[in-house]
Amino acid sequence: MIMDIHSHTYYSHCGQDDPRVIIEAAIAGGIELFGICDHNYGIGNRKREYFDLLTSLRNEYADRIRLLRRIELATVNGLWLGEDEDISMFDYCLVEHIDQKESSVGTNIFDYSKRLGTKTGIAHTDLISFASRLGEDPVKFLSGVAEAGIFWEMNVTYDSIHGWREHPYVVRFYESREDRDIVRESGIEISVGFDGHRTADYNPGKIKRMCEFLDSEGIKTVKF
Repeated sequence: MIMDIHSHTYYSHCGQDDPRVIIEAAIAGGIELFGICDHNYGIGNRKREYFDLLTSLRNEYADRIRLLRRIELATVNGLWLGEDEDISMFDYCLVEHIDQKESSVGTNIFDYSKRLGTKTGIAHTDLISFASRLGEDPVKFLSGVAEAGIFWEMNVTYDSIHGWREHPYVVRFYESREDRDIVRESGIEISVGFDGHRTADYNPGKIKRMCEFLDSEGIKTVKF
C-alpha cells in the first residue's frame, strides 16, 4: 500500500492549495491511500465545515483514491486543541511537538490519545531518541505506544516550507538496522507522510521509497 497520510491545504496557515489540487497530485503520483491533515488552529471553528468537505471529497474521489479525513494537533505555544473541542468524527489525528519541553502533552500522550476519541499518530518526532532522553528503554517505550494503539509517522518531507531539510530520524531509520530492529520488536505500526504544503514541491517518489522499504523490511504499517 502506497500511503501518504499527511498533507496540508489552504485550511492550514502554512498551506496553499485547494484540497482538489492536492488530491489530483496524489493520484498522479500513484498514491493509493491519502490523508488530508490540516492544523487544528488553522481550521479553528470551521471543524464541522472541514469534516463535511473531506467527507464530500472522499465520496467524489472514491473510485480513484482512498481518502482519509484527519486533523493535526499542535501542542505548543497555545495552539493546542481546546478542552471542549470534539474531533472524534475524524478517521485519525496526528499529534506533534510531544518531544518539546513546552509541549502541553509530552509523556501524557497515552491519556491524551484516549481523550481524543480517534486513532492517534505521533508526527515528525524522533521517538527512539525521545525514549532515551526519558531514560526509557526504546523497545519498552515504543511497545507501550503500540499497546495504546498509537502509531508513529515516518515523515519524508523535503520541501520549501521546511527549508529543504530532511528529518534526521528518517534518514537514520534507513541507515540503522538497530532502529529498524527496535521498531520490529516493539510492534509499533508505522505510517508515511510527506507533510506537503505546496503542490509544486510534492515528491511522491519519496513516499513510494519509504513504503516499499517498510514492506521489504517486514515492518508493520498502520491499518485503517
